[in-house]
Amino acid sequence: MTKKILIMFAACLLLSGTAAYAQQTIHVAYVNSETLLNTIPEKEQATELLLTLSDNYRKELELMQNEYNKKYSDYITYQSSLAENIKLRRMQELTELENRIQQFMELAQQDIENQEKEMLQPLRQKIREAIHAVGVENRFTVIYDLADSGIAFVSPEATDANPLVKEKLGIKE
Repeated sequence: MTKKILIMFAACLLLSGTAAYAQQTIHVAYVNSETLLNTIPEKEQATELLLTLSDNYRKELELMQNEYNKKYSDYITYQSSLAENIKLRRMQELTELENRIQQFMELAQQDIENQEKEMLQPLRQKIREAIHAVGVENRFTVIYDLADSGIAFVSPEATDANPLVKEKLGIKE
């Protein structure tokens, strides 16, 4: 008999614990990390530096293109009066210049992408830390990031944590 009472007591405890757990409020919030990133003042500075870098590469590319265009124009203009071996050498120069231009464009693109990652990585980390702090301080169960394409639905009852994260980042609008 005492064994039955003990089992019933344990079952009651288990059920009351489950009921208490079910009554717990789940707090869901969302942020948009890309929107937050765009509001950080350091992002504007990084963008300006990247634009300057891109502009420098563009100017260098224009110089290379002008050199190519001049050599190509000269080749077309004088090709009928050139000896065959000179024509071949100039065609080879043009091909080499085309290859250099292509390599330059690829390296410039890689450098710009690497610089962007390097400049934005600390800002993204700062946002992640602020989101984590807001989540802990406000006891959110979960905060979804709308910049993540995997999110398909946001409940109208969800809390927008962007203002809280902006405050944590010290951003005033």
